[in-house]
Amino acid sequence: MSSSIEQNELPFEIDVQSVKELLASKDDFLLLDCRESQEFEHCRIDGSLLIPMNETPQRIDELEPYREKRIVVHCHHGGRSHNVGQWLIGQGFRQVQNMVGGIDAWSLSVDPEIPRY
Repeated sequence: MSSSIEQNELPFEIDVQSVKELLASKDDFLLLDCRESQEFEHCRIDGSLLIPMNETPQRIDELEPYREKRIVVHCHHGGRSHNVGQWLIGQGFRQVQNMVGGIDAWSLSVDPEIPRY
């Protein structure tokens, strides 16, 4: 008998170096930025899609092409992306990961050209 609780197929947390490797390998995945638009305008990781946390339920149809693919969610430090990731898993997305440390960790460890705030 299957559980009514959705299960994630990947470890929920992923570090910025692993995300950098995913981007470099051209893996077919979505890098989802759940920060606010003014944060995204200030700095962003190339190739990321902006859907602010509070807009995610209304814009879930934009994520449907990735229902069976990996989605890496990030925000400023990792709190909002954790919540969005857990919500997506609850909606049946099974390959969701939270980028630990968010874009701040990305700036510190991967790309110092990305301004910190």
